[in-house]
Formats: sequence, C-alpha cells, structure tokens
Amino acid sequence: MALESSSRRHFHWTRKVSNEDEEDSTFNSLESAVEEKQENAKPISQEPEEQQQVRAQLTRRKLQQLAISRFRSVLTALGRNRNSQHGLRSRVVGTLFGSRRGHVHFAFQRDPNSHPAFLIELATPISGLVKEMASGLVRIALECDKEKDENKKPPGRRLLEEPVWRTFCNGKKCGFASRRECGPKELKILKAVEPISMGAGVLPVNEDAKVSDEGESGSDGEIMYMRAKFERVVGSRDSEAFYMMNPDSNGAPELSIYLLRV
Repeated sequence: MALESSSRRHFHWTRKVSNEDEEDSTFNSLESAVEEKQENAKPISQEPEEQQQVRAQLTRRKLQQLAISRFRSVLTALGRNRNSQHGLRSRVVGTLFGSRRGHVHFAFQRDPNSHPAFLIELATPISGLVKEMASGLVRIALECDKEKDENKKPPGRRLLEEPVWRTFCNGKKCGFASRRECGPKELKILKAVEPISMGAGVLPVNEDAKVSDEGESGSDGEIMYMRAKFERVVGSRDSEAFYMMNPDSNGAPELSIYLLRV
C-alpha cells in the first residue's frame, strides 16, 4: 500500500510538472512570436527624418494647389457673374427708334431698366424700314470682317463689340452700320419706353426742345419707336441672331436681325 501511494504521488507530481512545462513552453513561444512581430513591424513614427520631410513637403504642395484651384474657381465665377450682369441672355428686350427723317437705332437690353448691352445705328432711314415691315417680313443682316491675325488667341473683341457692320435688308445692301455708346438722348428715349413691353408708337417732342438734334422741328422731330421681346440664339463665336417674339407664337417672326463675322 505504501508503494502504491508513493507511485500515485509521483504520477501526480510528474503530470503537474509536465503540464507546467508545457504551459511555460507555450507562453515562451507566444512571447517570442509577439516579439518577432514587434521587431518586424516598423512604426510610422520611426521613419527616417528625410522621409518625414518629403512627406510634409508633399502635403504642403497639395494644400497650395488646392488653394490655388479654389481661388481660380472663385475668379471664374465672379467673371461669369460680371458677364451675366452686363451681357445678354437668351431673352432680351429690343427697341427700334429714331426720328421720322433720321436713321434707325437698335438697342438690346438684358432687362427693360438695364443699360443697353448693344446699341447700333443703321444708315437706313426709319421711314424706309417701316415701309419694309408693313409689306411683310424683314430680315436684317449685319456683317463684319474677322481679324487678319488668325494666330491671335483669344480674339480681340466679342461679336457685339464690333464697331462697323455692312448692312443688308431683305438681301439688299443698305450701307453701313456703326456701334454707338448710349448717351443722354438715347437713355432718355429708353427710359420713356421702359414701361412698354411690346408695341409701337411715337414719342412727343419735349416742349423745351423746339429743334431736335437732326435740325428738324415740328412733327419731323418726333421719335418713332417699336419695342418687343427678342429671342437670342448664339450659333458660334462669330454668329448670333435675334428673333422678334410674336405674342400669339404663330407664324415666323416679323423682324429678325443676324450678326455675322466673316
């Protein structure tokens, strides 16, 4: 019996020792694996100083490029807003006016109360144009020459900024037309017809001005006008068209104006 109990104690002790050895070996293997991983893993903070400086420079360059691109986009948006304020939209207000024996003036405005974006004086007398319009449809073509320097980019001026035009009315040559700056007299006429959205008539002569600028008096000094909305169609950088919009939207427009740079 004593031999059997001593053998049992020896068996339990050897099993305990063997289990402890196994646990120690397992722990040591895990610890060595963790140490090996830590040695192989290279933290970012331990990169060489040169690489950190290069990384910082690249980050600064990216931020600078982003700031420049945003600044350019803001400038572009401001330029577009400026052009939209002073330029023309797809729907514009057109006014034809002039004294009975004077020349025809065309003014296109973005809004009825805005400054004219395009004002041109034709060599055609307004009485002749009225007769043409009474007989039927009127097509007015204005042509100007392109710049000789084809390598010049971008072009020196926009189409609406051309100073001199060749004029054709229903296919007949009618002299030349010239772009005008809107002076006090033109502004006064446009201000007088500002409440009118569409129509034609005659503006009375001012009592203070007995003689008009053309040296005419009486009924000859009265200002004839026609006002309507026009649809603007931009074909290209060298072509635009303005079509008078009819109230009933039926039939072809009674008056069409074409701007061409050839």
